[in-house]
Amino acid sequence: MGRPGSDLRDLLAQHGVPEKGARVYLAACRSGPQTASELARLAAVSRVEAYRLIKQLSTDGLLCATGGRPMRFAGLPPEELLDRWIRLASDHVRRLEQDRNKILTSWEDARTEFDERDPRKFAVLEGRETIHRFLLKRLGTAEHKVLLTASGGSLRRVIDAGTDRALRDAQARGVKVRIVTEVVLPNLVDAKHLAAFAELRHSAGPVMNRSVVIDRLGALVYVSGEEGFGRSGDEQVALWSSAAMFVQLARDYHQRLWAPAERAEARFVELENPSAAAIAVVQGKESEPFQRLKEIAKLGMRATGVREFRLEVPDLIETIARQLGRKIADEVEGTTPEAVGKSLSSYYETHTMGHLKVLKDRPLTLQVTGCFACTSDSPEIGRVMCPQLMRTVLETRLGQRWEVSKPDPTKHASRGCIFTATPA
Repeated sequence: MGRPGSDLRDLLAQHGVPEKGARVYLAACRSGPQTASELARLAAVSRVEAYRLIKQLSTDGLLCATGGRPMRFAGLPPEELLDRWIRLASDHVRRLEQDRNKILTSWEDARTEFDERDPRKFAVLEGRETIHRFLLKRLGTAEHKVLLTASGGSLRRVIDAGTDRALRDAQARGVKVRIVTEVVLPNLVDAKHLAAFAELRHSAGPVMNRSVVIDRLGALVYVSGEEGFGRSGDEQVALWSSAAMFVQLARDYHQRLWAPAERAEARFVELENPSAAAIAVVQGKESEPFQRLKEIAKLGMRATGVREFRLEVPDLIETIARQLGRKIADEVEGTTPEAVGKSLSSYYETHTMGHLKVLKDRPLTLQVTGCFACTSDSPEIGRVMCPQLMRTVLETRLGQRWEVSKPDPTKHASRGCIFTATPA
């Protein structure tokens, strides 16, 4: 059996009262109001320590001073002390019960460390409203950088959903917001709206995936919706992950599109003040655009008296090659130079464009024989068109600048055309 008062002494210790302070309090309770010197003697502590402990116990409400000279100190009766602690503990438990869900939700949202058991490492979000609420909440926690990748067709939905306001608020907090998209005439107004508070660039190639990277803590990638498998926004699905590899892949995808992309301001000028007009050449109606070209030339001759125009054929060939390259890029596959090269080889065969063979993966080296562009009438077409075509395919598929060498005409008869592709 323990000493008398030991249970109360242990309880005092549990509530942060030091051992010597407990002795002073218990002495005051047993002996009634005492002077500081008497309490020091009864508790077997020095007078200096007694003064310090009495001051702290008085602040905590365990001692109270009574009148008279010298001043005496009485202890709060143990039953009142226990009742007070019970009341405080009950209030604390009640607050914990009321705030339990809020506290746990706040904790989960604020965490930045994850382990294999963490259920938030991957989260599948279903439905436009669910995804939107989740995204707004995450954008509200952004501290450093937000990277948004979106197709031109989805800009209006970004604004309609109110995501633009969350991005603007983040930018106002000092967060760097970068958006890479396709800026075209139909979404020019929306692009200008976003460019007013974010760094916006026009992608050199098509944007195939919509994603949002928030700091380095997580990435949201849209899996389906109007632009994917879903038939409507209600069937939209997105994947959120804080896994380091997932976040890095999303960052890399944004960077591949961002690096070669055109600044928004330059793109706006280009769309609003085009430097040139396009003449569409439609299969089966080729004579119509060339007739238009003839009329333009005759108009200039008549107005100026010039009797001869010389057209820069290489420029015309490269323009055609770029358009062909973008079209082919939509049909071939691959996210690496090697994969694109193999897919392009199959495309050449199925479209009777010649025989394309991958000689080396690094650097990507291609050999073309029986090429559609190497005609006897205009052999220079192949040497100009093919490098530009291949360059456009690689840039459109991989999202960065590429250089493609021109073939050696002296070896054409024996080896065909050899092209070496390297990142610019």
